[in-house]
Amino acid sequence: MKLCERGLRFDCQGDSLIGVLSESARNRQDAGDLGVLIAVGGPQYRAGSHRQFVLLARRLATAGYPVLRFDVRGMGDSTGEFPGFEALGPDLEAASLALQGAVPALRRLVLWGLCDAASAALLHASAMPALAGLVLLNPWVRHESTHTRTQLRHYYATRLFDRAFWRKLVAGHVRVAEAMGELVAKVWSVFRAHVHPESGAGVLAAGIPVDYREIMAQGALAFRGPQLYILSGRDLVSAEFIDYAASHPGLAGLWSRPGVERLDLAAADHTFSSRALGTVVEDATLAFLAQLAASPGYRRA
Repeated sequence: MKLCERGLRFDCQGDSLIGVLSESARNRQDAGDLGVLIAVGGPQYRAGSHRQFVLLARRLATAGYPVLRFDVRGMGDSTGEFPGFEALGPDLEAASLALQGAVPALRRLVLWGLCDAASAALLHASAMPALAGLVLLNPWVRHESTHTRTQLRHYYATRLFDRAFWRKLVAGHVRVAEAMGELVAKVWSVFRAHVHPESGAGVLAAGIPVDYREIMAQGALAFRGPQLYILSGRDLVSAEFIDYAASHPGLAGLWSRPGVERLDLAAADHTFSSRALGTVVEDATLAFLAQLAASPGYRRA
């Protein structure tokens, strides 16, 4: 099926954002009301690592879903200063309006994000009325306490059973005193965070200690549409998110909530860099979209 791609330029608080809209003949002939917005996070632009966003957008568009991937402020070809993922609400809203303006048949959107773009999606989903679903890959919840705990649990513990590590140790290629000092420092950091959990947190109204992770958690729990989480088995960002969710009083039950799906890919790295894993991600996204498209009457409460 013939694929059509065209550039879009749209405004966001006085800056110009640049995006690429992918459509197919099927989009135009049998236009449903569901489209996809690919949010780009971190030091990244609309192509993505190893062109993953290009390949994803084309695969989804060929299946009948119009897709917009775009550069946020200060990234790629867009103007302005990058505001940080915590402040990408205006960018996401501007892009959603641009996608709906370019494809008027669209009434519902799915927001797809990797890493801190997934975090931005959870932070701002409630402010986007057209949003009907979320596809979130390895959400970023980096914090001193959880990051160190995750390193201890998933990195240092794994190294104890790593033959290559022991070979280096026996051969004298590991600086034992330095490694032990680093390990002790990390253990102390976790202990300190446990005793003083407010360390590193921001403050909201009424003096309540909070950080962006709590706002993300509230966003995940408040969002009434379906959510698909795709998590990598060989990624500390994913491991930190899993650990944080397990320890959070509200998120601990997230995986059992109706409409919330979780796909764990044990062999995947942070960006699902092999073509085989990229295809698995695309297949899972398409299955999620098909399920949502099959409920044309569904809109967020």
